[in-house]
Amino acid sequence: MSIPQSGGGLIESTDQLAEYLADGCKPEADWRIGTEHEKFGYCKDTLMPIPYDGPRSVNAMLEGLRDAHGWAPVLEAGKLIGLEKGLANISLEPGGQLELSGAPLETIHETCDEVNQHLREVRDVAERIGVGFIGLGAAPIWTHEQMPMMPKGRYRLMTDYMDRVGTMGKSMMYRTCTVQVNLDFGSEADMVQKFRVGLALQPVATALFANSPFFEGRPTGLKSWRSRVWRDLDADRTGMLPFVFDEGFGFEAYVDYALDVPMYFVYRDGAYIDALGQSFRDFLRGELPALPGEKPMLSDWADHLTTIFPEVRIKRFMEMRGADGGPWRRLCALPALWAGLLYDQNSLDAAWDLVKGWDADTREELRIAASKDALQAQVGRINMHDLAREVLALSEAGLRARARQGAGGLVPDESHFLNTLQESVETGRVPADELLAHYNGDWDGDLTRIYAGYSY
Repeated sequence: MSIPQSGGGLIESTDQLAEYLADGCKPEADWRIGTEHEKFGYCKDTLMPIPYDGPRSVNAMLEGLRDAHGWAPVLEAGKLIGLEKGLANISLEPGGQLELSGAPLETIHETCDEVNQHLREVRDVAERIGVGFIGLGAAPIWTHEQMPMMPKGRYRLMTDYMDRVGTMGKSMMYRTCTVQVNLDFGSEADMVQKFRVGLALQPVATALFANSPFFEGRPTGLKSWRSRVWRDLDADRTGMLPFVFDEGFGFEAYVDYALDVPMYFVYRDGAYIDALGQSFRDFLRGELPALPGEKPMLSDWADHLTTIFPEVRIKRFMEMRGADGGPWRRLCALPALWAGLLYDQNSLDAAWDLVKGWDADTREELRIAASKDALQAQVGRINMHDLAREVLALSEAGLRARARQGAGGLVPDESHFLNTLQESVETGRVPADELLAHYNGDWDGDLTRIYAGYSY
């Protein structure tokens, strides 16, 4: 999850809230790709999650990356809770999941090089301290009671709040992992088209990247349990945002939505102040119970935007959020999928033509069906396998049209990063299908074998 935001002065007008989002608009030449991915760490001898402290721990991992690979420390209340290097950072999810938030880069070639370098560094440190890391959408065996809590103030507040607003919030926080890509927009109209296509086709990403068929030691009956968790977390700040498809949607409409999302906290002087359930609208009037008489800064607005978790969200860029964490090859495939669809106008227009006739019920039904059946999902006349094939073809065409070369010009474009997804479309099998085949076959129901077979 996000680190505290900084910069910006006092909010003197609500117009500044939409202007903050609009300031993210960039000319196409400046569009970038930022890849984020999370992974579970575990002790190799016990197969249990790594604690925060100790010789085999999250803290030891962060210290090793700092000392051996040139990352700068990020501290909270004297505790090491993250790392920075250039425009990239490494942060901690509530249960110790290690997240790389990559730098905004021009091509998939560059972002994949960044991912590969990060995983090599993680493996280097992990092997020295007896730790392993695995990419899955949900922890396959561990219970909530077995998970550590990272020493971050916002996580203590969120943990206390989750049971008030849903049944699976703590499962999301402590026992799920995702991969996502952050992309730019050129104008309000461009943002709107990308937002709508991204929301409508997020179930395709959920299906193609489905990689969490197990939870608490047994099959769940769903191929993306992570996606199921997100459906019963907090209705005020999650979901498919039907209003994005309303006529006249733009930055101001998103601001209205965000203002109605209850707050978590206000960050002041290195500490998180409890504002759980309170209103940012009251904050704008100087009537926030947590800080009576004080009005927000733009950094408070930026922080609030990080506490909103729909399938696609905007800040000063757009985040695609519907995919399970997964194996090494697929970490580069997700940014390729979305860059091909959204960064070429012909592919973007064709994708919109594909989905513009769907209503809100259809989009939600696709989301639910994708989590259960992945590429075997069927909603009315929409067959997910066929839809994924069409979407991949559009993405591939977009990447070829972008023609961003790699390997010193030896690789003509970025389309080869879709190869692992093309294999899924050809076979109809996603990672969850492979895991279930092992579980019901050569693993003979022994789920502990997932660690040896699928760790980085």
